[in-house]
Amino acid sequence: MGEALTAAFSVDVEKVRGHLDQVVRASVEQTLNALLDAEAERVCQAGRYERSPERQDTRAGSYERKLQTKAGEVTLKVPRLRKLPLETAIIERYRRRESSVEEALIEMYLAGVSVRRVEDITEALWGTRVSPSTVSELNQKIYGQIEAWRNRPIEGEHAYVYLDGIWLKRSWGGEVKNVAVLVAIGVNQEGFREILGVAEGAREDAESWRTFLRHLKERGLKGVRLFISDKCLGLVEALGEFYPEAAWQRCVAHFYRNVLSVTPKGRARAVAAMLKAIHAQEDRESARQKAEAVVAKLEAMKLPKAAQVVREGIEQTLSHMAFPREHWRCLRTNNPLERLNREIRRRTRVVGAFPDGTSALMLVAARLRHIAGTRWGLRRYLDMGRLGASAEIEPEAAA
Repeated sequence: MGEALTAAFSVDVEKVRGHLDQVVRASVEQTLNALLDAEAERVCQAGRYERSPERQDTRAGSYERKLQTKAGEVTLKVPRLRKLPLETAIIERYRRRESSVEEALIEMYLAGVSVRRVEDITEALWGTRVSPSTVSELNQKIYGQIEAWRNRPIEGEHAYVYLDGIWLKRSWGGEVKNVAVLVAIGVNQEGFREILGVAEGAREDAESWRTFLRHLKERGLKGVRLFISDKCLGLVEALGEFYPEAAWQRCVAHFYRNVLSVTPKGRARAVAAMLKAIHAQEDRESARQKAEAVVAKLEAMKLPKAAQVVREGIEQTLSHMAFPREHWRCLRTNNPLERLNREIRRRTRVVGAFPDGTSALMLVAARLRHIAGTRWGLRRYLDMGRLGASAEIEPEAAA
């Protein structure tokens, strides 16, 4: 009996889908035309064929125009008036609603959704696929907004600032070259993290860092007590020029890597434990004493190169100890910015080589702008009430 019913009744899915599309499109068309009629009556202050002393104008027919909607193309009958202009606010409002869908597509792209996935989503929304070139054109629309955000004034004070650069690839004259994008994030007076700046640097050299720091200072970056970064070429010298009153913290994780790079693999674990013991001390003076003992032990272990790296660089890694102990874990490394860099690499990896430095900068800035509006920027990172005005910076820490 069931098989007989199945044979007797069959559903053409494509026809049903086409019928539903037609019904939706007809409904959108009917609704918009009804809204246009109502707006014409409001301007005329009278209905069609209505005799009224309040009437301001009369109709003079209508004209047709097409409008693309996510339900498909619809035909609008826009009323004409004899004297007064009819502002088609209904169409403009609908266009704004449709443009919000376009903005959603841009946000999806910038949030890391692949172009292929964007095509699938647009097909589900509109019934047609949006090509990669269209997505790129949509991206151009918000480049101005991103540039305005990138150059916005920096408000308030930021006691802690993290600096780093990320290398991306770009096509230049038929060959692929590297381009550096410099990034700065800070912790404001309320303890929230902010993206302070992002800019293209030809190289991670002194001149690029000077230009970037000048860009930050001109936009209002002030109140910096501590910069945290790797020992980038020229960065420390540039910091001394623009923020001589601030201390500099060398990223402990990078420092460990520098030491282990000149350590035999068989002894790496023991040396790493010795280095961690230095930064586990209760204050800076104890850490200095522990560092001296570690240097002596490394020399006794016949590891002169590792001992030399520790001797020359350990002081640069202890600057965070002049600040509240509760902040040490977040200040001794550049990990907060390294995590952002990993997210940037994840998003830019699918692009491959950018056509120019501007394209790379825009995508990185857009990605950072998106991250700033997520829980990353809405969750309190540090209790800045513990900083107060009592944290003293030793002279050699700022050197």
